[in-house]
Amino acid sequence: MKTITSVLATHPFLAGMSKPHLELLAGESMLMEFRENNIIFREGQLANRFYLLLEGEVALESSASEKDGVSSLIEIIRARGTLGWSWLFPPYRWHFDARALKTTKVIFIYGTRLRELCEQDHDLGYELMKRTAQIVIEELHSAVTIVDDKTSACAH
Repeated sequence: MKTITSVLATHPFLAGMSKPHLELLAGESMLMEFRENNIIFREGQLANRFYLLLEGEVALESSASEKDGVSSLIEIIRARGTLGWSWLFPPYRWHFDARALKTTKVIFIYGTRLRELCEQDHDLGYELMKRTAQIVIEELHSAVTIVDDKTSACAH
């Protein structure tokens, strides 16, 4: 049977992280499952969780542009991805809704406690910030590519 530390170590976001840091994270983690269409969090709610997806898919949606009860799809996050960065940045509120598109297994890490651990162990905080920055850059690159593709299509 795998321990939560070994599951954390195999997730791409935490790959290569030191064993002591993985053990700190494991102490604040639990395995969870969301069934299809379960709401994981809603825009505006307190952001105090961080998720590492193991299986399944999650829709990140904007309810701010909701018309006739339909949310706008922002992104689909798949297995081995991450969900929920708002725990890291004030005002610690979710900016979007998250909904499981199918049964989704995750590791849930307590964001509030994770912030405290980062303050106590700056090496851990630095590791998490480097990894977070990499994801932000990848997502920004994807967004720019989508805009470029749409602009190119309109020009034809």
